[in-house]
Amino acid sequence: MSDRSIRARMGAEATKGGLDFTSTPWTTPTPLSEARVAIVTTAGLRADGQAGWNPGDLGFTVLPDGARDISMVHASSNFDRAGFLADINVVFPVDRLRELADRGVIGSVAPRHLSFMGATGGQTMTTLLIDTGPAAAKLLREDGVDVVLLTPV
Repeated sequence: MSDRSIRARMGAEATKGGLDFTSTPWTTPTPLSEARVAIVTTAGLRADGQAGWNPGDLGFTVLPDGARDISMVHASSNFDRAGFLADINVVFPVDRLRELADRGVIGSVAPRHLSFMGATGGQTMTTLLIDTGPAAAKLLREDGVDVVLLTPV
């Protein structure tokens, strides 16, 4: 789905600089012990074989649960990768989620997780708001995700 098609579907609000969030429907959250949890990180992670990030890239990478061949391919060569190299769970705590699921604290771990590039180089957030964000949310909803663990890096 393209940025243009999403703007057209969302109507005039998207082109006027903002959406109307004056009302919020009430929802009853799924109990954590029944919830499916996914990780969304801004660590610039890629699974083995996936292309690297372009400067200012506002897309996301899908990381399959269970993948261990994950690299931090951050756009900045100055970015400190020491914590990630010592323990992937510093930025992608999938092992900790599995432990919580095994203990019944959470219902399950999602089959897919998402990684964005945190260094966007001053890009406009419009693309995230009306294109990339909704696409990411759609994927998470398709996986039945109830809770997202955000690891901003």
